[in-house]
Amino acid sequence: MKELHTVLSRQACKRLFHAPKLLKHRILLALVYSAGLRISEVIHLKQADIDFDRMQLHIRRSKYNKDRYVPLSVGIATGLKKYYDACQPREWVFVGKDGHSLMSSRGVQSLMRAAVKGAGIKKKASLHTLRDSYATHLLEDGLDLYSIQQLLGHEHVTTTLVYLHVAQRVAQQAHSPFDTLYPDAGQT
Repeated sequence: MKELHTVLSRQACKRLFHAPKLLKHRILLALVYSAGLRISEVIHLKQADIDFDRMQLHIRRSKYNKDRYVPLSVGIATGLKKYYDACQPREWVFVGKDGHSLMSSRGVQSLMRAAVKGAGIKKKASLHTLRDSYATHLLEDGLDLYSIQQLLGHEHVTTTLVYLHVAQRVAQQAHSPFDTLYPDAGQT
């Protein structure tokens, strides 16, 4: 039996994003969640991949060597601009301790572990948990599976279907679509 993904509540996500002391770390974690990024995608993100005018991120050569676009959150765009002003990154959005090389996967995972502890989260959570939480929260908000598949860059929809099992959706009351075409038809 395949194990279900770990998903953080929205409140836990907020606590997580506020846990790190460094602005760079807070923005990195929030960006991963806000765009459903894989660890390799956030590490290899260049400033040129962020389009503030069109409010989107260009994810290049991801898994299966595919490119995709994902929406850029207004709140994240504001945070990124503050981070750029404070830290002055050059080519890469997030750099390592030396100030110019890529952050390591190990460094990002270490930052995530510290944030999970600092936020008081008891679940076993990795950076990928933010991606799983992103997909699940979108599904709970009513976004269709096909759109979520495209945003995540999944090759097959069957990969995306796992989120149906963890989402806490409120079942809508069954109705006829005719009633939504003519909502006042039953009134006299």
